[in-house]
Amino acid sequence: MTTDHVEEKVRETLHAVALDRVRAPGDLVEQVVRRRSRRRFSQAAGAAVAVAAISVGAVLGFGGGAGGEQDRPVRPAASPEGWKPWQNDAAGVAERGCVVDGSALYCAGSKYDAAKFDANTGERLWTVKVNREGDGPDHPFAVRDGVVYAYRNHTAKNLPDGDYMGGTDLMAVDADNGDVLWKKKMPQDDRTDQAAMLIDGAVLANTPSLRTMSALDPLTGKEKWRHTWDKGIACERAVLSGVPHLLCTPDTEKPGDTDVIRLDPATGDAKKITTIPGRHQFMGTSGDRMVLIEQRDPAAKVRHMTTVDSSGKQTSHSHRIEGKVAGSDVVGDRLISVSWEGNASAYSLTTGEKLWTAPVGVKMPGEEMVTGIAPPVVSARQGVVYFFSPNGDLSGLDLRTGEKVWRDHVDTGKQQGPSFANPPQLMLYGDVLVAQKGTMTVSLLPRIGD
Repeated sequence: MTTDHVEEKVRETLHAVALDRVRAPGDLVEQVVRRRSRRRFSQAAGAAVAVAAISVGAVLGFGGGAGGEQDRPVRPAASPEGWKPWQNDAAGVAERGCVVDGSALYCAGSKYDAAKFDANTGERLWTVKVNREGDGPDHPFAVRDGVVYAYRNHTAKNLPDGDYMGGTDLMAVDADNGDVLWKKKMPQDDRTDQAAMLIDGAVLANTPSLRTMSALDPLTGKEKWRHTWDKGIACERAVLSGVPHLLCTPDTEKPGDTDVIRLDPATGDAKKITTIPGRHQFMGTSGDRMVLIEQRDPAAKVRHMTTVDSSGKQTSHSHRIEGKVAGSDVVGDRLISVSWEGNASAYSLTTGEKLWTAPVGVKMPGEEMVTGIAPPVVSARQGVVYFFSPNGDLSGLDLRTGEKVWRDHVDTGKQQGPSFANPPQLMLYGDVLVAQKGTMTVSLLPRIGD
């Protein structure tokens, strides 16, 4: 997709898709499109597309436990050994978001493309300085075998007219000391979940062209294999139990069918495992299943979901939408949907049955805001689903019943930059919650069942 096409898609997204009825304020559309920094524009485009995906429930999944875990009564929270409550308020270090791995927290901000913190104490351990500037919505996205995977600017140079040249590198960083191990140039400034992801034995990255996914050696960045799809085809990417899959449809205004293609993680050999009638979008994973949702009018009152397992077996369900949807997420064997009216609903991905509807327990931002509440996270051990609002409200609902079991509030400090560039984020370190918004990161243990 050319830059002009991307700009037009952003205009369409912010004007028409309504982001599940979240309309961009005033002249935000042209502010985004006219941004002087080409890198910042492209990253904002990625953020807008990601938020638009929420309108059809296309937020990547948040892991939960098996069904038996979710049917168990709520248990008290237990902190990891050595953990104490902490908070950091440091501009430039974490406002782009974080990822938890073991007892470490890896973040990014305007000054650092990667920064490691001790999740027990909040102590900063090392940093990787940005190459020119770092004000996008991206952050380290994965950690495996002692390597952190993140993004950085390809260059700090300007074009002859003085505008920023832009460009993005995928980079691998040593988790112990912060040394950059390798970098790989990406064909555009997309830093969303679709740009790169871990698969068995490799990093699957959208490089070197827009229609190509390449498997890169996780320690050296050397290409192992690549797969390219035809012009006129658009392919989403998903990973199911370490195996990469593509969901490919004709790139046309008229919806076509969706082919699900499995790629061998060792060789890249492609095999179509099924075709789903209509255009579908990836939502997340639940066990050995991909969760897809049919693309429909955002104002539609019924959602059609399909799960596809590794053999290609399809199971479809429909459910009525409760109110104006602010966001939907896959959480274990549940679809959790939150309305702008402040209600959360849980649906079984196995049966399609609505399990409960209850107040979400946090203050919802206005519908005019581009960014809603943080995607929920679930503690499988506790049987609790947690929510976090941009104003600092936190809540916990019983995953079985929707009953409110906990509520709290944290100080998110003074916020900087446009709201869509710094969305709120909620993470779990064991049973400990890590809430991040803007420059503030807070780690706390929810007191449940004491």
